[in-house]
Amino acid sequence: MSTTDAAEESSSSASTLRRGGRRFGDSLFSVLSIGSGLLIFLTLAAVAIFLTNESVPALLASEELAGFLSNAEPDFSLISYTAPYIFGTILAAALALAMAIPVSLGIALFISHYAPRRMAAGLGYMIDLLAAVPSVVYGLWGGIWLVPKLEPLYTLLNETLGTFPTWPGFVPWVGGEPVVALFAGDPTAPMNNLASASIVLAVMVLPIITAVSREVFLQTPRLQEEAALALGATRFEVVKTVVLPFGRSGVVAASMLGLGRALGETMAVLMILAPGATFSFHILEVGRHQSIAANIASRQAEASGVDMSLLIFTGLVLFVLTFIINAIARWIVARSGVKS
Repeated sequence: MSTTDAAEESSSSASTLRRGGRRFGDSLFSVLSIGSGLLIFLTLAAVAIFLTNESVPALLASEELAGFLSNAEPDFSLISYTAPYIFGTILAAALALAMAIPVSLGIALFISHYAPRRMAAGLGYMIDLLAAVPSVVYGLWGGIWLVPKLEPLYTLLNETLGTFPTWPGFVPWVGGEPVVALFAGDPTAPMNNLASASIVLAVMVLPIITAVSREVFLQTPRLQEEAALALGATRFEVVKTVVLPFGRSGVVAASMLGLGRALGETMAVLMILAPGATFSFHILEVGRHQSIAANIASRQAEASGVDMSLLIFTGLVLFVLTFIINAIARWIVARSGVKS
């Protein structure tokens, strides 16, 4: 066989391989990629099946659970037991996000568009380090150092804004106080209340939201920023009209990551918050609130049998709650016309 014939045969074989077959490496990579994607769904399905299966005894024996709960009422039900913890979990996470998102966006914009390069690199590194701090460290810091420092602020807020809002008919009133007055009530020291837990949660989710938002803002097309500057826009106007609209979906995604951390946080809340199980917006009062995750951690050691099933049921509720909140967030993004 001549050299020309060998080259033609080799070329024909390669062409046939490209048209009708696949190299082993390509096939292996495809299988691994698809398998990795399916692994996520299989993991979620396994978790959901486990939680559902282990929650069945609690669903079938709610009356027996009254003996496990020291404050159980005669008409005890799973809904009456779980609802206050759902309320506390959502309220704490909402307060944490309300405090963390504005600060995180400010830090992210400063790092990406205002700070000198060396300072931006140092600040970015510090933010990444904050995300790596264990939650138990945040709990120690919040419970031992932060809570005593916040007591004068809580007293001031209670005295000045304890009856806000005060417009008749604007909010429901119970016992002479507006239900949604966050700073109402009778705060007592040590103020291991929901406000303290929410502040620590805000510190914990701040590096997550900041890091993701920073990377999104850095991806803003440079030509669009330069065009805005050429038209006479100030740096603030560039951020307002170009950077923030471009990064809106990324900010929503970052906020959802932070919300997931706040909803599921356990140790920091457990170490700071004095537990309670009421529907109260008075975040300065002690012994009013508790989160689902912290309640599971505090009761798990003494639980067994149907009592453990009850705690697993609350874990299932938290699992479903996370899905619902993420679905709502996706709906908000879709309604605003933002492609994530």
